[in-house]
Amino acid sequence: MKIIKTIKNLLPALMASAVLSLGFAHTAVASKWDAKMTPDEVEATLDQKFAEGKYSPKGADSCLMCHRKSEKVMDLFKGVHGSVDSSKSPMAGLQCEACHGPMGKHNRGGNEPMIAFGPNSTLAPELQNSVCMSCHKDDKRMDWNGGHHDNADVACASCHSVHTAKDPVLSKNTEMEVCTSCHTQQKADMNKRSSHPMKWAQMVCSDCHNPHGTMSDADLVKPTVNDTCYSCHAEKRGPKLWEHAPVTEDCVACHNPHGSVNEGMLKTRAPQLCQQCHSSAHSGQALFGNTEQGSTVGGNAMTGGRSCLNCHNQIHGSNHPSGKLFQR
Repeated sequence: MKIIKTIKNLLPALMASAVLSLGFAHTAVASKWDAKMTPDEVEATLDQKFAEGKYSPKGADSCLMCHRKSEKVMDLFKGVHGSVDSSKSPMAGLQCEACHGPMGKHNRGGNEPMIAFGPNSTLAPELQNSVCMSCHKDDKRMDWNGGHHDNADVACASCHSVHTAKDPVLSKNTEMEVCTSCHTQQKADMNKRSSHPMKWAQMVCSDCHNPHGTMSDADLVKPTVNDTCYSCHAEKRGPKLWEHAPVTEDCVACHNPHGSVNEGMLKTRAPQLCQQCHSSAHSGQALFGNTEQGSTVGGNAMTGGRSCLNCHNQIHGSNHPSGKLFQR
């Protein structure tokens, strides 16, 4: 009974402690100004601060008076953006305020908004990206506007990490992890039995795609799908004396470049794949029928071994004078 009575006496204190803990957890995630300003008010306040242009005369020293205790903040100085020796680094100019905007009265209690980046930012991705693009506007990013990531409202900070020694998305060993955190279907395909060697970082997403946008489909680095594939698979490039229409048109008509359960990353195994176009090939001909009266699955020239490719082995095209049927 004494134990129950003691718990009852402690319950109000425990409840108060839990409420306070929740409050502190909330302030750790959201900025102070988010509790009293709407996103539109934050944006309007930032516009006013830029118009006034009240930057701190001490630069980063003013910011670090409060923020130096944060390991994430101090990691900035391990990377290129925090390099004090580089003329291209924000540290050579307005320092922290080059990205986060003029300080104004922010240091007086921290309630006046600054430009924040990442998933917890009040600002829309377009506004966050405008800060990054003010410096990073070159021929590799000239097609960002209207690209897939731009249209999907993806912020630069969703993929890139500035406050770090090495940005994970810029390393071949970790790039795929960053990309597949959103592109989960492609991640599943990459782990299928037939795929490009991306699991071992022998290839990365940016070998074929430009995440900052291009004028091509799927933000490919080359003008067409085939041109992208030919960068590695040059032996499949034409012109051929005898050409296979789907091959010259689009490689992905037959292949899934991210991976497949079928050999050669084929979307469907032969003969089903071939019969999507050649629906009546060799039907009713004894020569290509059941060689074992259908007693076994592989006892058929149309299904055994490599199926259609048993005979038509030059399916990507032939330069042989007698290769009309892609057999030579």
